[in-house]
Amino acid sequence: MPAPSLGSAPQRRILTTMRSGLLRSSGPAPAGELALVSRIHERAARESCSVEQGAGLRLGIGDDCALLHLRRGEELAVTTDLSISGRHFRLDWHPPEAVGHRALARGLSDLAAMGARPVAAFLSLGIPRELAGKWLDRFLDGFFALAEAYRAPLAGGDLAESHDPIADVILTGAVQQGKALLRSGAQPGDMLYVTGNLGGAAAGLAQLEALAGAMRKSASKARDLRPPRIPAGLKDQLAPHLFPRPRITQGLWLASRALASAAIDLSDGLSTDLAHLCEESRVAAEVDLAALPVHPGATQSQAMHGGEEYELLFTARPDVRLPRSIAGVGITRIGRMVRARASKPAITLLTPQGPRPLERRGWEHFS
Repeated sequence: MPAPSLGSAPQRRILTTMRSGLLRSSGPAPAGELALVSRIHERAARESCSVEQGAGLRLGIGDDCALLHLRRGEELAVTTDLSISGRHFRLDWHPPEAVGHRALARGLSDLAAMGARPVAAFLSLGIPRELAGKWLDRFLDGFFALAEAYRAPLAGGDLAESHDPIADVILTGAVQQGKALLRSGAQPGDMLYVTGNLGGAAAGLAQLEALAGAMRKSASKARDLRPPRIPAGLKDQLAPHLFPRPRITQGLWLASRALASAAIDLSDGLSTDLAHLCEESRVAAEVDLAALPVHPGATQSQAMHGGEEYELLFTARPDVRLPRSIAGVGITRIGRMVRARASKPAITLLTPQGPRPLERRGWEHFS
């Protein structure tokens, strides 16, 4: 049965190259796989039932490919993200709902940074047999709750048994032709802005690690993979890490009004992601330390270098007037772009003690 559609009347058809039929694997079906496939298929149809009909996903789970529509004058945006146990999440730290939420949030944040509206999601899962019951159901609870909130119906994917859990999410989005927010549009003199607060995800991760460590000390088994129970008083503090909110609405707002000259999402930390923006735009940046909107409970270091923020970092021409908030999320000017010079650092941090280089200390694989 095809998944429900999204949006208004279609103008253009896209045939995906990814085989989406029933999230099935390429090898012979082991005992229980077809039952898992059926469960996921039923969940996808049920959870997507409130998504509006029309442009977007035309044909989803049930055939060898999904069919997508775009409206006239739109371009297709595609992003993919891996979530690997032991690298992006831990079974003994993260509740399954948070693992599913975070797996989808990563790609949604990429779409937000481009000013794209979500169209469809594709989920490929590798999990050990012992997680194919309640853990998988709770993973899907988190995944589908976020998919419903941002109108990103599950259109297909793949399923396999693996030693360690891994989730690969592909997201498709649509953006007005020529209106996509890019990393390469910043110019000297542009102002530098960020949405929301910074450092909350890094501070939450530190608290989660402490909770898990305390639980391990009191565990009756040497290897207890249950995540810690989150005390009610800490849920708000851990939310930026466990359940981050991608800034889709804010990205769409900026793109539709052509107000941002360049943009990137803060998945690897301000110091690292700003360096990426500077490289692509061939400019340098000055960041005012006192202007950083530090999340309550976080440190300035976590605000500068902590990853998985999923806030938007963007630039705008100096004559652009931006509101203090977009759809309830604060907008803060934290610096400006300047001409790149070989004799000066790519990013300069302006502090009360004077300017100093801001080194990349965010997340980088293989570093």
